[in-house]
Amino acid sequence: MSQTNHIGKAPSRVDGPLKVAGAAHYSGEFNVPNLAYGYVVNSPITKGKILKVHADEVRALPGVLEVFSHENVPYLAWFDKSYKDQIAPGGSPFRPLHSPDITFNQQPVALVVADTFELARYAAALLRIDYEQQEHETNLEAKRTEGYAPGGGKIGFQPPPPPRGKPDQALKEATHSIEAEYAHGAQHHNPMELFTTTVEWRGDGKITAYDKTQGVYNVKNYLMGVFGLGKDDVRVVNQFMGGGFGAGLRPQYSVFMAVLATLELKRSVRVTLTRQQMFSIGHRPNTLQLVKLGTNPDGTLAALQHHALHETSQFEDYTENIVNWSGMLYQCENVKLGYELAKLDIYSPQDMRAPGAASGNVGLEVAMDEMAYAAGLDPLEFRMRNYADRDQNVDKPFSSKKLRECYKQAAAKFGWETRTQEPRSMRANGKLVGMGMGGGVWDATQQKSAAKALISADGKLTVRSATGENGTGTYTIMTQIAAETLGLPLEAVTFELGDTDQPEAPIQGGSWTAASVGTAVKNACDALGEKILKLAQKPADSPLKGATYDEVEFVNGQLRLRHDHAQAVVLRDVLQASGETQLEADSSAQPNMAKQNGYSLHSHNVAFAEVEVDEDLGTIKVTRVVSAVAAGRILNQKTARSQVLGSVVWGLGMALMEETIMDHKFGRYVNHNFAEYHIPVNADIPHIDVIFVHEDDDIVNPLGVKGIGEVGMLGVTAAIANAVFHATGKRVRDLPIMLDKLL
Repeated sequence: MSQTNHIGKAPSRVDGPLKVAGAAHYSGEFNVPNLAYGYVVNSPITKGKILKVHADEVRALPGVLEVFSHENVPYLAWFDKSYKDQIAPGGSPFRPLHSPDITFNQQPVALVVADTFELARYAAALLRIDYEQQEHETNLEAKRTEGYAPGGGKIGFQPPPPPRGKPDQALKEATHSIEAEYAHGAQHHNPMELFTTTVEWRGDGKITAYDKTQGVYNVKNYLMGVFGLGKDDVRVVNQFMGGGFGAGLRPQYSVFMAVLATLELKRSVRVTLTRQQMFSIGHRPNTLQLVKLGTNPDGTLAALQHHALHETSQFEDYTENIVNWSGMLYQCENVKLGYELAKLDIYSPQDMRAPGAASGNVGLEVAMDEMAYAAGLDPLEFRMRNYADRDQNVDKPFSSKKLRECYKQAAAKFGWETRTQEPRSMRANGKLVGMGMGGGVWDATQQKSAAKALISADGKLTVRSATGENGTGTYTIMTQIAAETLGLPLEAVTFELGDTDQPEAPIQGGSWTAASVGTAVKNACDALGEKILKLAQKPADSPLKGATYDEVEFVNGQLRLRHDHAQAVVLRDVLQASGETQLEADSSAQPNMAKQNGYSLHSHNVAFAEVEVDEDLGTIKVTRVVSAVAAGRILNQKTARSQVLGSVVWGLGMALMEETIMDHKFGRYVNHNFAEYHIPVNADIPHIDVIFVHEDDDIVNPLGVKGIGEVGMLGVTAAIANAVFHATGKRVRDLPIMLDKLL
């Protein structure tokens, strides 16, 4: 019996003890010597020009070291390409302190550096800046007719496929049809940890940046490009992150400011953004969607049309895949998808959990609910009739897809059969009761990644890769993969991450970390295993003589023949007999395109939600949610479930609470704080059941894993919106659904 078969089980987080003991160091907790503090000053106007920065008044304060602005920033890189990071969208990246021009409200315009944080903050409050204000536009409604199709977008963006069939004619001839617009405002990530960068000055032009980021190599390459640093001059570290959700995918201006000040002052500097400033670094964009559906007499889809328009900045074309999912989730021969951007005087939006899909999914899945009612069908039955066995966008089969099993298992767990079809027909506890559902689809991708494995003579294994840990469980699942590959207990394995001194890994986003880094970790451990096998075969009486690597296995601290477990050697004995103090191996992994090209690679899910609505007050309470996810092989049942729980909470927030409100007169967000930007708290969260539907998929990657951190959010928001309609008979298409929209 194997005691080292760790994958698929539910061990607790290996980094948990560090976190609960306060021993996990975040970016603002590295106490480097001779540390100075920077405080960012932001523009109060939305569009215009800086006329004068009265910096001398502030520099005169004792303890103030410098005031940086466009007036005194040294020469930096000139070309746009030097400022572009790995996932930068098309256009010209924002350059902090580059010119007097103001292009969005809260634009960083100065950095005050002082001996203490309190002094830096006080001095920043005293800094006077003269502005010339110009007319601005921040209202997407005013740009409805000025949308344009973007050119090349960021990594992962795919323009909508061309129309298929005859979507206009099919819609006109449909037995039943619906047409509706769906909208949501801007939403901000609001992770618990503020964006902070602590830059340590190491002398001779060399620095170490402890930065809040989801990609240490992305930040390193950005800093090298902007400041002209050599690869040996800058090291970037992030070992723990207090929430990212996409906000840390791109280098934020906090790291620019801290590095600028450190290089100029030749002194370590820390810059921490305030909660208000966290609303100046990107967001899920305000989005308008128009969906048109039509059905045949048998309830199958005759036509599907989905168009989206969302905001972007004046300097970048931020893009998302919003409508593409609609062409693959359901079977339909006549489809037309459209996608446009509108330029506003705002900062560039940024990827936020399930970017694009979270928005497009709401439009499609609420429209599917409306279409089911128009066709006189149960919403679940309607989806089953329109189940897609192939991805019609690319005309390929799915590498695996068990969405139908998700439907069945989740519906049974939820008790969907007890639902009555008529709105306002169910009551409990003196309140209206509604039940709704929604499905989802997300990419299952793999990125190029590398890892290093080292094992000491006492059998302790260390594996390194410069990936990230923003709370998803990366430390734990990589430890599981490494331990199982070499037959070791979890306690004998240490996984290290988040350091550009380690082998390169992609940014932690897109739900690809497990597939990408996990495969690299397994490959590195296998490469190490082959070296160990050669050592084990050196003795003349070795029971493993002549065996190939495929014919042996590492189990319970032993190396043994697969077909004869009695023929085995103890791993530690082999290492100690070798005379080597340490063995190491490097490896990398990348997608097998020859194997994958014939398939569509995706995760799928469905969510069922129940709500209670107070008819007099309009208050909404989500009472339970069932989420079923088909995402290949689950590496850790506990951390995977936690990912889905977090996704459901996020979907609830998007449905009922989250909205960043813009005062268009000033072009400024007015609820840029935790008090007025509402997010779910414990009292808002109902009982959540999570179901994993196993998929065997050796096409998607060697581990057979698919990401779950984003697909788990899909369907939830729409399910709640549809449940509210079922409870009240009132269809709300403008998120979030607040009580005033029901009264």
